[in-house]
Amino acid sequence: MTIHEASERYAIPLEILREYERWGLCGTVKRVMGDWQYDDTDLERLSMIMTLHDVGFENAEIEAYMKLLLEQKGTETQRLRMLDQKRDRTLDEIHFRERQLERLDYLRFHIRKQQEAKRR
Repeated sequence: MTIHEASERYAIPLEILREYERWGLCGTVKRVMGDWQYDDTDLERLSMIMTLHDVGFENAEIEAYMKLLLEQKGTETQRLRMLDQKRDRTLDEIHFRERQLERLDYLRFHIRKQQEAKRR
């Protein structure tokens, strides 16, 4: 499957596929007439890349994670640490947004309270 076919079939942006190729993660990908040919292993790796991208990993983080994943042996702790750090940052963002919502609700409450008082 060519880069364009993989992009179209799996809705993976071409930029991500090209990044994948630049990172040298295409272990089994073969060049045929100038185009990379993706196999099932590549598509599994691309699925992981998309997942990491969707959960907020930056390209450099994805590249580091994927290189560890390809090493496999003895990298579980490092990969788990990366996931834990992303999870912690995500929770911090969620808590920050929750505090913002509480403040917004507080301000809305006071405006509605003032509107009620004017109606009486």
